[in-house]
Amino acid sequence: MKKTQKSKSTVPKHVHELNVKKTAITLGTFAALLHAVWVVVVALGFGQAVTNWKLSMHFISLPVTVTQFDAVSAILLVVMAFIGGAVAGAMFAKIWNKIQE
Repeated sequence: MKKTQKSKSTVPKHVHELNVKKTAITLGTFAALLHAVWVVVVALGFGQAVTNWKLSMHFISLPVTVTQFDAVSAILLVVMAFIGGAVAGAMFAKIWNKIQE
């Protein structure tokens, strides 16, 4: 009986690695864009209706009130979403790269 050799990947190692900066910026931008959409929804006055709808889809009934639009809070939300997404993206890329070693 012939031993089967483990096939070696012909793909260079760098192809499997994620660029930490690019991954961080990509996920940060994605998170910021999602929150920017929420800012627009609240600014247009649909925040409460959307919140009620999302909660009802999950069979949840909570006394939640969406407050009035505030530009400073909106900017802070989008910036913090970017930062949180960027940190998560960087951590993901570092973990991914470590696993690929």
